[in-house]
Amino acid sequence: MTTTRTHSRKRRTAKILIGILIAIVVIRLILPYVVLHFANKSLATMNGYYGHINDVDLAIIRGAYKIDSIYINKKDSITSKQTPFFASKEIDLSVEWKALFKGSIAGELVFQRPYLLFTKDKVEPKEVIKDSSDFRKILDQFMPLSINRCELRGGAIEYKDFSSTPNVAIALTNLNLLAQNLRNSYDSSAVLPASIHATAEVYEGKLRFDAKLNPLADAPTFDMSAELNNTNLVKLNDFFQAYAKIDVNKGRFGLYTEVAAKDDQFKGYVKPVLKDLDVLGKEDRKDNLLQKLWEAVAGGAGKLFENKNNDQVATKVPFQGRLDDPKTNVWVAITNILQNAFIHAIQPSIDNEISIASVKEDKKEKKTFLQKIFSKDGKKDKKDKKKGK
Repeated sequence: MTTTRTHSRKRRTAKILIGILIAIVVIRLILPYVVLHFANKSLATMNGYYGHINDVDLAIIRGAYKIDSIYINKKDSITSKQTPFFASKEIDLSVEWKALFKGSIAGELVFQRPYLLFTKDKVEPKEVIKDSSDFRKILDQFMPLSINRCELRGGAIEYKDFSSTPNVAIALTNLNLLAQNLRNSYDSSAVLPASIHATAEVYEGKLRFDAKLNPLADAPTFDMSAELNNTNLVKLNDFFQAYAKIDVNKGRFGLYTEVAAKDDQFKGYVKPVLKDLDVLGKEDRKDNLLQKLWEAVAGGAGKLFENKNNDQVATKVPFQGRLDDPKTNVWVAITNILQNAFIHAIQPSIDNEISIASVKEDKKEKKTFLQKIFSKDGKKDKKDKKKGK
């Protein structure tokens, strides 16, 4: 009797375990389709956007899921016309184990071949910021955890203007980016715990970006540098023809900058460099008279401020101030152009002179030679000296 009851209990337990196992398998098989259905439903009903996902793959043990071939279009509320905005070959959303081992529950995102497109009649920074903010809200719907690590592999960012003549399309390609510790899940004692490193290509040029930051600070707190080397300006001729009405026959462009900010103050510089610039050449014979005249003026200005030894036009524009009152010293820019033209060439490299410790607004800004001559304050000083005599 006892043996029979024991066997009966074992059979019942085995049936329950088998039932649970079958249920887990069924749920595992059905769950991706359920997730895919609700994800596409959410993407189709977003305010101002429409999106779609091809497939979803779950990795329950790893605490992750993959989104396969996603696209999100911006949708006109009146005409319902859709314009491409974002796409990615694959997005991996998972728990970040490094943060978990430190006692923090946070997530990580890995984008494979992401693509972001801005289409504007004019360059409008406020609209770009708004689009970026809206995109973060979209990601929040798919990732319930706070993002602590984000990686982009083989991405591209493009800007198009179909209203210009000719149409403008410029792109940053082969973008690779790694952002870590965005939620300060580890190294919490560091002043700037988060880091961002990115590289990309811009028309034969190489872009590099590095930053340390504290994303949880009340006021923007960061220390960043970026450099762009050897971009071929000829490949940007549609841009120059549309917005400046000139043709570039030859020329390379570089840009170097450092910026740091803390306590609502910022300090930095930007250093653009043009090499071997040729705006007017044999290729412009078919241009009309006014076009040739304008290109001659643009090319002549470049030759005037060109350093003869290095065949480059360059300047360094320092800037500093409060985030609620940014300012750039134009006189310093003019002085540096003249110095580069007639005294020395600015070296095409980051100067490593800006850091988080250097962010402090000077009480009194030093005047350049041109400022002393032409500024009103300079004239007042001379008058005061005469009165004193």
